[in-house]
Amino acid sequence: MKIAIASGKGGTGKTTLSTNLAAFLSEKEPVVLADLDVEEPNSGLFIHGELTHQEDKYKMVPEWKSDTCTLCGICRDVCNFHAIVHLADEIMIFPQLCHSCYACSELCPTNSLPMISEKMGELREFQAQKLTFIESKLDIGQEQAVPLIGQTLRYVDENYPDVNLKIYDSPPGTSCPVIEATKNADLVILVTEPTPFGLHDLKLAIDTISKLKKRFVVIINRYGIGNDDVIKYCDRETIPIVAKIPNSKAIAERYSRGELLYSAVPEFRAELDKVIDFINTLYRELSR
Repeated sequence: MKIAIASGKGGTGKTTLSTNLAAFLSEKEPVVLADLDVEEPNSGLFIHGELTHQEDKYKMVPEWKSDTCTLCGICRDVCNFHAIVHLADEIMIFPQLCHSCYACSELCPTNSLPMISEKMGELREFQAQKLTFIESKLDIGQEQAVPLIGQTLRYVDENYPDVNLKIYDSPPGTSCPVIEATKNADLVILVTEPTPFGLHDLKLAIDTISKLKKRFVVIINRYGIGNDDVIKYCDRETIPIVAKIPNSKAIAERYSRGELLYSAVPEFRAELDKVIDFINTLYRELSR
């Protein structure tokens, strides 16, 4: 079962939920936690284990060979991402815009645009008893998160095909990185906060996940601040709210110190139990 934890905005509590859920469940069975917020991963602030693997990650981009190029302009015409500019006497490539679709390279009649590898980031794997934690991070200056997210997901699937529970700490927002992180999930948990901004961005996230035809539920974090508009909206749209994590000074203090919460804050543990009950029920349903 693959569970993606997402939200319409940053700072709602995705990492808090992801790390505590993964650590708690791993006390009984193997769990893989993957931090897919590759532009700013921070699950590693809370999960501490032994580094067992590290590798650089690469994407493929075209390299122009001027000696064979006839400047026909086909490469420019077939690039949907404006990564190629045809000047009077040269072809200029912008690797930051390239999506590695190979169209320019494959359709070049003179084979003047071979694809070469370019380092975009790194992947690290940690082991903490039954919890496997995988973290990927983009290099400074790299602008595209999707290729690294995709490679991280493939790494998890290829190396841990027999682990029953995989948790993805997804990027914030509703753009391409979120879609890449959630497109193969069995369940998407949307974390929000009971404020006007929280409701606004929750609606955007729900619209995105609905278009992907993914099953989703909502968790309200910092419950007790703001208003009841999120609850009213979910009731009106028949969207399940599986937990309401209270706005708590004890939670904030431990979070700020990089500590896990489930074993130290009873009110947090009570809400986490509700999430786990829902996951177990859904798992049994999917296993039939």
